[in-house]
Amino acid sequence: IAAADGFAQVFPEHKYDIVNALQSDGYLVAMTGDGVNDAPALKQADVGIAVSGATDAARAAAALVLMTPGLNVIISAVEEARRIFERMNSYAIYRIVETIRIMVFVVLAMLIFGFYPITAIMIILLAFFNDVPIMAIATDNTWLDPKPVRWDMHRVLTVSTVLGLIGVVETFGMLLIAKDYFHMDIPHLQTLVFLKLAIAGHLTLFIARTHKSFLRKPYPSATLLWSAILTKAAATFFVVYPMGLVPSITWGEAGAVWVYCILWIFIEDWVKIRVYKHLDLNTPRHQDFIALTQKKLGPMG
Repeated sequence: IAAADGFAQVFPEHKYDIVNALQSDGYLVAMTGDGVNDAPALKQADVGIAVSGATDAARAAAALVLMTPGLNVIISAVEEARRIFERMNSYAIYRIVETIRIMVFVVLAMLIFGFYPITAIMIILLAFFNDVPIMAIATDNTWLDPKPVRWDMHRVLTVSTVLGLIGVVETFGMLLIAKDYFHMDIPHLQTLVFLKLAIAGHLTLFIARTHKSFLRKPYPSATLLWSAILTKAAATFFVVYPMGLVPSITWGEAGAVWVYCILWIFIEDWVKIRVYKHLDLNTPRHQDFIALTQKKLGPMG
């Protein structure tokens, strides 16, 4: 079937058998159709496409219904699907990173220092400040993969865990600086840590959204960029002018947190790139390529 250029004079069951046979051999199969006789194969295909003017039966069986004549729109649909996948991947990595960063840090800080590093109201405010940029991920500009994409939970969890643990170390560093250098009492120290978590969390979003350096294309969408900037600015103004909700800190202390977080984002970005390179070198596709190359080169290769 894979070697044939086409088939003629086939019945509906033949179309179904062709799709099923290709799937059994490991292919991802897409099929277009417009009539009732195409419905079984459209349903069986990984992507069933009902073309413009298709019958109701074909539309019901298809995963994708084209509203205009021609097949060029399929390319746009595939590209948009891959962009959505990349946004979902970024969201998953970011949420896992933030969970590790906050929960592990809070628990360890309580065990080591014997006090709560942030208060309950600060945790609620962190969730609020994080939700706005998270929603803006849906508008983000993403890398368009030229090949089909699949979930790779090993990759997602590895990258998330590494970035999350770096965030824990980073936050402990800020806590120790506030405690030993600024000589803050616990209430003001909690405010400083809160600001650090708010700023670093949004900066980590820019790290998690791409496999490459965050300074390279594709750049964040305007909505994502400004939502992060405005929420970080709001968090900064809140800790300087908290209206009695939390102890206030000075502009100089807030500025020190900004500088500290910006320095660490470059460290996180460098580590992230190294982790992705390591993971790429250990993918089955890459290992097959190495084995094939060595086979062609022979012992002297």
